[in-house]
Amino acid sequence: MVSVTTKRGSAGRVRVRKMCAIALMSAVIAVCAWITIPLPAISFTMQIFGVAAALTILGGCDGTIAIAVYLMLGLAGVPVFSGFRGGVGVLTNATGGYIVGFLLMGLLYRLLEKRGGNGAVRRMVSLLAGLAVCYAFGTAWFAVMFAGGRSVWAILSLCVFPFIVPDVLKIVLACVVGVAIRRSGVMNALSEEVSDTVTRDGGRRQ
Repeated sequence: MVSVTTKRGSAGRVRVRKMCAIALMSAVIAVCAWITIPLPAISFTMQIFGVAAALTILGGCDGTIAIAVYLMLGLAGVPVFSGFRGGVGVLTNATGGYIVGFLLMGLLYRLLEKRGGNGAVRRMVSLLAGLAVCYAFGTAWFAVMFAGGRSVWAILSLCVFPFIVPDVLKIVLACVVGVAIRRSGVMNALSEEVSDTVTRDGGRRQ
């Protein structure tokens, strides 16, 4: 009986730690979104770094959940998007497709992770493939809603070409930082500290 109770308690703590880690990475993506350099059509942000870091540190499943939580917070009106914006209306502007594309990036990463393992090279290839999907969806979104008679080349020159090198560098940096964090156990320590605090506070309220 004691063993069963102990196992349940341990499983509960693991779940709380996972939830805390997901929440922390959702917050990291939001902070990255706030780092913005305004450009004519699509602003330069650090969101790709945050998304890639979430997937590298948490893995495809929990990383994608962190991205989904970030999107849901933004859609609910919490100002987590670039420019401290929030709400469904953000998806109707020029960057809306790229924001939704983050979730597609996570789903593809998870799919490739399940099929091909999680080595450094495969992780990088999966993130770059996800970035391509994000570009494709976001650019198609922009073309349908905001093309304004522009040619395909003009749209790509506006929405994709200026961002390829910076985004690839952000992914490389996210991989390096993410692997270092995973090996150091920093994320586990942080999420455990937060979960212990939540558990203690919950116990006091009861």
